[in-house]
Amino acid sequence: MEPIKKILVPIDFSDYSKRALRYAIDFSKHFNSELILVSVIEPMIYPADFSMGQVAIPATDQNLTERIENELKSLEENEIGNQVKSKRIIKSGKPFYEIVETAREEDVDLIIIATHGHTGVEHLLFGSTAEKVVRKAPCPVLTLREPIKGFRFEK
Repeated sequence: MEPIKKILVPIDFSDYSKRALRYAIDFSKHFNSELILVSVIEPMIYPADFSMGQVAIPATDQNLTERIENELKSLEENEIGNQVKSKRIIKSGKPFYEIVETAREEDVDLIIIATHGHTGVEHLLFGSTAEKVVRKAPCPVLTLREPIKGFRFEK
C-alpha cells in the first residue's frame, strides 16, 4: 500500500466540515501526513437576462477572501496547532471542481470530506458536492456522515 503523505480536507466552515477536520487530524497523525485545507468561494449566479442567459459574477470581494483566510488560519491554529504539518488554500469556482483540481495540483493521496446528504428535489437537481468529488477525484475519497463512525485511532 502506498503511504498517505497528503490529505485534502475541504472546509466550508459548517459543523460537519469542522468535525471532518478533527477526524482528518487523527488520521493525519496516525499516518504522519500533511493536511491541506481548501475552502472554495462560489461565484454568485444572477438570474437570466433575456439577451445573455445566466451570468456568473466571480467572488472578487477582497474582504470576503480576507475573512475566509482569517477563519482558515484560526481553524488551523485552534484545531491543528503543531500536531501535524498543514497548509491553507482558497479557491474560487464550483466547489466540487476546485476540490478535485486542488487534489490534482497538490498530488494528494486522500480526500476526507464531510457530507450530511441532500434529499428530495435538492439532491435530484444538484447532487452533493461530496458525491461529485467521489466520482471525479484522482485519489481515494473518505466521506464522513453524521454521526461519524468507523476508524478510531489509539491516543
